[in-house]
Amino acid sequence: MIDGGGGLAAELPGDVTIRVLRSSDAERLGAAYRRNRQHLAPWEPLRSAEFFTTAGQHANIGEKLGSLAAGTGLPWILLAGDRAVGAMALTGMVRGPFLSANLGYWVDQEFSGQGIASAAVGHVIEASRTRLGLHRIQAATLKHNAASRRVLERTGFREIGLAPEYLQIAGSWQDHVLFQRILH
Repeated sequence: MIDGGGGLAAELPGDVTIRVLRSSDAERLGAAYRRNRQHLAPWEPLRSAEFFTTAGQHANIGEKLGSLAAGTGLPWILLAGDRAVGAMALTGMVRGPFLSANLGYWVDQEFSGQGIASAAVGHVIEASRTRLGLHRIQAATLKHNAASRRVLERTGFREIGLAPEYLQIAGSWQDHVLFQRILH
């Protein structure tokens, strides 16, 4: 099991903090998703109306905290004061000889372009190396998501290939560019 406690929180640029997600974050995360619904729509799977509610976020957070308890994932929230302004997550964490996880993230439209995503990804990289003992993180981004590609490149990820029809995003199977970051 992964310890969601100390060493996993940090201060980021723009008075933003990153910390492990809590069940009490449902209302603020639901508000953030509602605020950013149009901004995130081209980059995410289609979402039910329920997803954007506090109840929907209680369920979403419950799943994420279940993966935390199982040691297969680690979800973070980005906060500006008490307001959620983004999220990061390691998913599909594998131990043994692989020691790898997948990284996903988003940042509130109002906070985009301020270096917050890069700083948060940098924090996740460091925590993955020092606290989780991972060897590798993989991330995938849509071919046309230039901002996300810049974040990954800025934080030391290297492109490793193209995955045709990799994920169903915005209602269709879309090609993704795969990146990895070796931590040791």
